[in-house]
Amino acid sequence: MKKFLALAAVTVLSVHVAHAGCGKVVTTEGKLKSFNAESKTLSVESADAKVVTITLTPSTKGADLVAGLVGKAVKVDAEHNKATAIAAK
Repeated sequence: MKKFLALAAVTVLSVHVAHAGCGKVVTTEGKLKSFNAESKTLSVESADAKVVTITLTPSTKGADLVAGLVGKAVKVDAEHNKATAIAAK
């Protein structure tokens, strides 16, 4: 019985740790400099002239509109440089 409880406790803890992510979403606002459709990456130039490269994922909201936003002001939410949402500003 002790082995079963210990195994159950370890399993529950390992599942909990596996699903724990940082959950930190970084918002980048600026001009969309470029979009590479092949590699699904975009470059956003922020107000301080810093260029950030972000990768689109299949679950990125607004990804179908990216090609038409090149050269325009955008707001990109990303987690670990993977875009979660992109929209015109």
